[in-house]
Amino acid sequence: MTWQFLADNLPHVTATLNLTATVLLALGLVNIRRGKARQHKKFMLWALGVSGLFLLLYLFHKLALYQATGEPNKRFPTDPAVAPDAARYTYYGILLTHLLLAMTVPFLALRAVYLAMKGRIVAHKKLVKYAYPIWMYVSVTGVLVYLMLYQIYA
Repeated sequence: MTWQFLADNLPHVTATLNLTATVLLALGLVNIRRGKARQHKKFMLWALGVSGLFLLLYLFHKLALYQATGEPNKRFPTDPAVAPDAARYTYYGILLTHLLLAMTVPFLALRAVYLAMKGRIVAHKKLVKYAYPIWMYVSVTGVLVYLMLYQIYA
């Protein structure tokens, strides 16, 4: 495999993992609201695992892209014929909030799992009141960033 092949194809894999995490998170929420704690646990642990794999491949993509192009990031198009200014501003607004919140997700998710595994359900519920929407937002906006950068305005 070449660096260029990885640089070109890993975004599709990581976006699929992000979408999968989104679905797993939603299923985890549905199951806990239905009182199915065991199924909730399975879906949330799968979401954590998928998100962990996403992170590893995302970082590997940065390396592959750097090796192939000398840049660790693909730039959003500046040509108004490709992407209007409104799309670019929307993209950067989504990207900024996505990146800032994404940095918190591993810590929040791991802490939530720790609390649940220790049986500290009250503390777990307090944390996930904030952690879950952040994680869901990051997963959904990750897919949106991918769509805007690699599909819609490619």
